[in-house]
Amino acid sequence: MRAYLAKRLLWTLVATWITVTITFLLLELSPVSASEAAFIDRQVQAGMEYEAAAELYDRQLGGGGTATERYLDFVVGLATLEWGHSTTYNRPVVDVVADAWVYSVQYVLPATVVAVVVGFAIGLYSATHQYSAGDYAATTLAFVGVSLPNFWFAVICILVGGVWLGWFPTHYTTDVPGLLSLANAHQLVLPTFVLGTAAIASQARYARAESLEYVRADFVTAARSKGISERAVAVRHVLRPASVPLATVLVGDVLGLLFAGAYVIEVIFGIPGLGLVSYRAILQGDTSLVLATTLIPVFVAILGNLCQDVAYTLLDPRIELGEGR
Repeated sequence: MRAYLAKRLLWTLVATWITVTITFLLLELSPVSASEAAFIDRQVQAGMEYEAAAELYDRQLGGGGTATERYLDFVVGLATLEWGHSTTYNRPVVDVVADAWVYSVQYVLPATVVAVVVGFAIGLYSATHQYSAGDYAATTLAFVGVSLPNFWFAVICILVGGVWLGWFPTHYTTDVPGLLSLANAHQLVLPTFVLGTAAIASQARYARAESLEYVRADFVTAARSKGISERAVAVRHVLRPASVPLATVLVGDVLGLLFAGAYVIEVIFGIPGLGLVSYRAILQGDTSLVLATTLIPVFVAILGNLCQDVAYTLLDPRIELGEGR
């Protein structure tokens, strides 16, 4: 186990480095003059001389030197948490990320938990009640949920729940008593609902497909013949073996939906999380901030895949880590 974890952690660092390097190269090939001009303009308006503002940009943001020098400076800074200075927010990147990640986690985490629990429950029920009215309803809802574009669904939810009915705020605000307050939870209902809908539908489809392989298996029939309740049969004898292949798609699929959807959700609802921060950084050509906000979801996804592989042995002890890989 220790050797396997060490190998996977090493690969995590390599994969993260490759992703960040590709992102850096793409940003180097894109025009960043608008970002530099905006930064210099802000400094000049604050009373700084133009030449001094240009020198400050080169010193803080790595605007000077060759691309290789800027890349090496970034890699070294990455390891020492010196992630540069954001032109968009005129603050150190580490401070911007430290303030933003909390706003993302407060709705991404509940959406993930709800997507897994509700999605698996719907898929399991649909598989154990195949061709019933509930199965058809669950399948229909799953396809509708997967097909709905997040940006369109978010606007419709705001229009219906926020404008017509007036049940929820139409825009996120930080003017609440605290992140754990009821007022903050109230304004996160719509973002969490929109973000979790597609993930729930996706997990329900996968759970149904995998569970169907075990519903009529011999060991499940034997369990029923012993008088075990249908609920226990479904959870212990159908869902548990189905969870092994489900874990394979869980991390990549859910994280992909959530992190990609976070850009849309945070822009539409105005949530100052990593998605909105990254979106603004891309528009402004803020290289340091784009690299930082790219690194975080990549690192989370890679660590999620590591946890996924470890979970295999808990769900099915016959699987040995590192064997056949």
